[in-house]
Formats: sequence, structure tokens, C-alpha cells
Amino acid sequence: MNSSELFETPLTVLVERYPYIADFFDSFNIDVRSSDASAAQLFAALDADALDDIGLDRAQLRQALRDYVDGMGALQHDFAKVECLTIKGGFNKERQPEDFSLDLLPGQIICIVGPTGSGKSRLLADIEWMAQGDTPTGRHILINAAVPDAKWRFSIEHKLVAQLSQNMNFVMDLSVEEFIRMHAESRFVPDVDDKIERIMAQANELAGEGFTATTPITSLSGGQSRALMIADTAILSKSPIVLIDEIENAGIDRKKALELLVREEKIVLMATHDPILALMGQRRLVIRNGGVAKIITTSAAERANLAQLEELDRKLMNLRQRIREGETLEEL
Repeated sequence: MNSSELFETPLTVLVERYPYIADFFDSFNIDVRSSDASAAQLFAALDADALDDIGLDRAQLRQALRDYVDGMGALQHDFAKVECLTIKGGFNKERQPEDFSLDLLPGQIICIVGPTGSGKSRLLADIEWMAQGDTPTGRHILINAAVPDAKWRFSIEHKLVAQLSQNMNFVMDLSVEEFIRMHAESRFVPDVDDKIERIMAQANELAGEGFTATTPITSLSGGQSRALMIADTAILSKSPIVLIDEIENAGIDRKKALELLVREEKIVLMATHDPILALMGQRRLVIRNGGVAKIITTSAAERANLAQLEELDRKLMNLRQRIREGETLEEL
């Protein structure tokens, strides 16, 4: 933010764009949320007693605001630009080596398939924690062909990975809007109201049953909760890598969910048993005995079959909807 915007913009406008600026003034017991003055005008209007209470003169106060905004801006942008995620193989449960190195790019979907208990979740965990040969599999994860910075591994606010699990339960007594607003403000994002509107629209597009901004989050169904979190992750989360565990059981529009994440340039890794989702990815990692046994690139023939599978899925979804609405299935 340049100095002209910071010091000449009306504070009501500035706080709407950058909510964290109000916190700076709150620390000096100055409420600017309804002030039409700019920061420069407010500082000029402070009398000697007010400055004495604050403990700073006008020049120092101006510099303190500049330093605070610069620091918050650095915090917002202190995040990796992930141009490539590399998985370097380790070994399976029998200590046999995984002979592969795989590069994943923004906007790609990589599916992880295999029997229950084969090790799909372990691979997701290795990626989440940016493994460096220090997990049971001995795998290494690189970011932009380099060892990840330690803060991307161990610092909560700098984690590169967002994970969407099968089970999502809310315990806070908040409305959906209050939940999104709290998340947005905690990340110091500008235009919070716009983010809330976008997330609500996308979540309702994904969910089987709509909900409103005033709906208590504790009353959301499983499908509505996951729709909300997928939209929130796509639009609000800075994490460039998204791990999904069995979205087929989420009760949402799976295809639209993936398309949303891809549009937002996320690298998506998804453990799944669903043939439709498996064929939507560019590649499939086949897990056996705790290791990656095979890497399959989705072929043109499989893409052609995907269209038929999607048509079958639409018919099944129609039948499910009829059951929900109390209809019979005597005629298909």
C-alpha cells in the first residue's frame, strides 16, 4: 500500500479494505470505524494532551502506522509461490524402494488409489508435513526443486497444505457468515464482504441442499459443511496445495468441487475409490503395501469412458433425489 492510499483515504474505506488497520488505532483507544477523516487528518487533529496520552508525536505516530501496515503486508505475502511440488519415492512396508520422482504443477489433480489400509493416508501425511526422509516411508517432498523452508513445515500460519477430511464437525456457536468473516479477518484479507459473498455462492452451488449466511454452522449437514470448507479453502486459504481424503462420501457435487479448486490454481491430491474422480485426475498413484507401486497417466480412452461414467452418475443422482423426495422407483 503506497503512502497516498494509507494516509489520504478515508479511514472508513481503508478499514473496509484492510480490517486489521482498525486494530492499530484500537491500541491507542481511537475508534476509526465510523470516521470519514483520513489518517493524515486524524493525526493533524490530535491535540497535545491526546498525543501525550499516546506517547508519540505526530511524526512518530505516522511512522508507526506505516511500519505496522508494512509488517502486516509482509505477513500476508510471506508465502511460497509453489510452481512445482516434487514427491521423491522412499520405500514400502517391506523396505522395497519406490523408484519414482514425480513433479506436480498448479491446476493439476493427482489421484491416489488403492485398497483400504494400503497407505494412501500415509502418502497424504508425508506431503502435509513436507517429509524429508524422516517419516516411516523415507519419502522426500521438495518445493520448487528445493528442500522446503522450515517454517513451511512447522509453522501453522505458513503451512503450504490445506487438508479436507471425510469428517468435519463444527463446535463454535457462530453463523456461517460469522465463521467466514472470522477466518477472513484472521488472514488479514481485503474485501471481506466480497469473499463472504463468493464463498456462500460457491458453497451453495456445491451443496445438495442450500443454506444461508445466517445459518448456524452447528446445524449444517455433513454435505453442507464440506461444501462450505471446500469453497472456503479454494477462495480464502493461501495454501497452494490441497489434500482431499475420499470426497465421494461428502454429499456434494464432486466435479464442481474439483473444478473450483483447479480454477484457483491449487495442486490437488485426492485419495479416492470413485472411478469418476480417479479419471478426472491427470495421473493416478497406485498404492500397495504402503508404497507407490505404479503411476498411471489418464489416457484418451479413459477420458472418453469418463463421459459415459458421468452420464451413469447423473442417472443415479436423479434416482437418489427421487428417493429423498419420497417418490417410488417402480419406473426407472
